[in-house]
Amino acid sequence: MPEDRVIAIPSPSLVLMVGPSGSGKSTLCARHFQPTQIVSSDACRALLADDPKDQRVTPAAFNLAHAILDERLRQRRLTVLDATNLEATARREALRIAVRHHLPAVAIVLDLPPAACLRHDAGRPGRRVGRAVIARHAAALRATLPRLAREGFHGVHHVRGAAEAAALRVRTVPLPCDRASERGPFDVIGDVHGCERELVLLLQGLGYGRRSARGPFRHPEGRKAVFIGDLVDRGPGVVQAACLAMDMVEEGAALCVPGNHDDDLARTLEGGGPDPGPGTEMSLRQINAAPAALRSAFRRRFVAFVDSLPSHLLLDGERLAVAHAGLREEYVGRESADVRRFAMRGETTGRLDRFGLPVRVNWAAAYDGSPFVVYGHTPVRRPESIRNTLNIDTGCVYGGALTGLRYPERKIVSVPAARVYYQSPRLTPTGVGLRADTRTTLP
Repeated sequence: MPEDRVIAIPSPSLVLMVGPSGSGKSTLCARHFQPTQIVSSDACRALLADDPKDQRVTPAAFNLAHAILDERLRQRRLTVLDATNLEATARREALRIAVRHHLPAVAIVLDLPPAACLRHDAGRPGRRVGRAVIARHAAALRATLPRLAREGFHGVHHVRGAAEAAALRVRTVPLPCDRASERGPFDVIGDVHGCERELVLLLQGLGYGRRSARGPFRHPEGRKAVFIGDLVDRGPGVVQAACLAMDMVEEGAALCVPGNHDDDLARTLEGGGPDPGPGTEMSLRQINAAPAALRSAFRRRFVAFVDSLPSHLLLDGERLAVAHAGLREEYVGRESADVRRFAMRGETTGRLDRFGLPVRVNWAAAYDGSPFVVYGHTPVRRPESIRNTLNIDTGCVYGGALTGLRYPERKIVSVPAARVYYQSPRLTPTGVGLRADTRTTLP
């Protein structure tokens, strides 16, 4: 008897069962998923024609199934499509629906010998499909298996044989961004940009301390820091600030989301990405100036750290969301390449402002979501509240301040910058906030 095999299914997500008739897809679904989570092609045929075997209504039945998938994924509900799904054309529309709702799609492949499928088929009085259909399905499965990994699935779980299917266990896990079960309290910290001195002072002002000179900061009352990204670039203490944050995250004393500068530096360190800008060049000089052992370890550690971070965080029973550059309402609690890109980099219009910088879209002016979104990315002179959002990037590296938000108290705590650390040649000496001044609202 094979050992139990446990597969993790992200929730919410779309699960596609893949396998011949008689392979046990419906049995597996009934064993591991709630009835309301299962959308069955047979059940849709029965709804339309009072007969699950009536192939004449198959196109309409799949239209109905896809409509249910679409609405359930819109509602962020785990949804399982119980159908053979043996042809790429049959899977394509379901995958498009998952992409449209920024949720992962997972395939569970039941790969049983035709003889086993025939035995199962014989035990379904009145619903038998017969030897010829099962043989055709088995051939289609062999042809489709090599393609599945290239179709955009988050994961493909290949279950071989009836014994392995019987021993299978399914465990649902939340998406990486879903930390709604964590209730806080939290201290959300704005864009650090290598301002290690001000970060230490802010943490101390928020009540965090170290048990030893090199130990991680922790809060004696169990509060948790949440870094909104851009730990690196432009400031004088990039390595120190990033290590401080990484130590806190690894110790469970903090959470973090990635900023665009963190991602740019990580891509540069691994040998890819665009040519580094002047801020990233400053980070590279500091990293290269570190002792050899620290330099090598930091490169590996920082890349792995950034790649492990979720696009955003949904916290406190979905009352609080944290993202570096912001978050559209339809992106909250979802994970996709588009969500990650927006959360890290926001949106621009394609035009340049009077300083030669891309014009950023003021997404917050149109935000109508329930979670309170805290973000940074666009420096402002003082924390900026728009609708149900708060921008706490007060431009420390430009001579402004490093700002933290106590949550749920919604109390602002700031530490003024010791000096101007970075002056872009495209900004005036009073540059803090000028990016915010040139934002636009899309019609």
